[in-house]
Amino acid sequence: MNGRSDSSTGVVLGVDIGTTSTKAVAFDRAGHVRGSSSVAYPLLEPERGHAVQDPVAIVEAVVSAVATVAGRQAAQGRPVAAVSFSSTMHTLIGVDEAGAPLTPSVTWADTRAHQQADRLRTDPATASLHARTGTPIHAMSPLAKLVWFREQQAEVFSRVRRWVGIKEYVLHALCGRWVVDHSVASATGLLNLVERGWDRQALAVTGVTAAQLSELVPVTYSDLRALPAVSARLGLPDGTPFVVGGADGPLANLGVGAVRPGVLACSIGTSGALRVMTDRPTVDRRGRLFCYALDEERWTVGGAISNGGLVLQWADQTLMRQASAAPGRVDTASDAIALAASVGPGSDGLIMLPYLMSERAPFWDSAATGAYIGLTRAHGRAHLVRAGLEGVCQQLALVRQSLHDVGITIEEIRATGGATRSPIWRQMLADVLGVPIGFPVDHEGSAYGAALVGMRAIGLIDRFEELVDRIEVGQVVEPMQEAADLYAALRPIHEAAYAALGPCMRQLRDLSG
Repeated sequence: MNGRSDSSTGVVLGVDIGTTSTKAVAFDRAGHVRGSSSVAYPLLEPERGHAVQDPVAIVEAVVSAVATVAGRQAAQGRPVAAVSFSSTMHTLIGVDEAGAPLTPSVTWADTRAHQQADRLRTDPATASLHARTGTPIHAMSPLAKLVWFREQQAEVFSRVRRWVGIKEYVLHALCGRWVVDHSVASATGLLNLVERGWDRQALAVTGVTAAQLSELVPVTYSDLRALPAVSARLGLPDGTPFVVGGADGPLANLGVGAVRPGVLACSIGTSGALRVMTDRPTVDRRGRLFCYALDEERWTVGGAISNGGLVLQWADQTLMRQASAAPGRVDTASDAIALAASVGPGSDGLIMLPYLMSERAPFWDSAATGAYIGLTRAHGRAHLVRAGLEGVCQQLALVRQSLHDVGITIEEIRATGGATRSPIWRQMLADVLGVPIGFPVDHEGSAYGAALVGMRAIGLIDRFEELVDRIEVGQVVEPMQEAADLYAALRPIHEAAYAALGPCMRQLRDLSG
């Protein structure tokens, strides 16, 4: 169904399946939020290096969030014209013939496949996979995870009928179809960016066939309908279009209006990322950046860091001895961030490599661990906290430098995420990146991006720009020149510290098992 919808007076639901919760948001045709609901679920770490979730629980969270919002909209006379999806990337689930999970949902934060990733990255025969797929060879990637399952859980691997991501699993549970959009597929390490099909070498490396993967479709694919029993649970009329949507990263760019060349989206939630849209696939030959698809005309180039707001959570719970912060929550009113403001830029010569959950861009090192450098008796808790927050910003600055190195010019930055609600962190981010940063008003990020894809799919809009250009930037924070100069001088030290300590980090990992 790609014709213009008759439900122009209704709403489109953008459903964002995230790492710690699913959020369903209702948007009217003008892009205004009409209601939302969020349902949380845990990220489980049953053993070191494992970070998994129960896919059945996530389906129930999606059903609950959608049903709640749909019910409220119906009560207010606003029918649901379509439901469109966003999801976190790099998840992997093995299912049997009936679609029942044989594995948990293995998330992006899972590093069990670090040895497989290291081997693939250093082997000349497979090192070229990044250039063709756009996905860095790292433990987060389904490519590496599949090799791990084949080598470490051969019996499970042999029983798996199909390998899918979390959005595919949810859509199958709701609609009975196995489909994956080009956006999510482009983050698996298995999709050839130029051919827009499954990469033959990647399949050979993993031992998986194309028949064991989902049908590839564009992000605007809308020939999906909820199963009758599911429609009843959701409170939606039979025949309501379900749009496959895309991956949360590219959709976040769309949701904050960072779709034109030169407009960089920066997000800091639990993790963090910098992303910019291009009109063609752009791959960093040094392997520092990813390249993921949005649609046939737009590609997202950038880098994700594993440690964003979780560094603040760690500081709250460890340095401040508070255990109140819920997992996955960025508490911008915390005592820790207030304490960080009592110390000046540069933390009096203290820097932190904030790799509490290893690190992704631009190093893509599953063995990376955190470290304080320059610590003296003169440093207190305030210095420790501020150095951690500065370390997060410096890591993002290294990603921005990588974008510059591949010839991408940045003219504007728009920042979002829980951490960016803090005035202290807003100023620090502008100072470290050294450019003005705009903060959109009342954005819903990936959920809004999913809704825009849904609107385009059912014909409510013809071009994304019809609504993207209306996104309002509420505040622009200018960098303070003296602080920006200091952070620029510290950045090479930050990078050199990782280069020097990297071998020690790997030795410690090997010794500790």
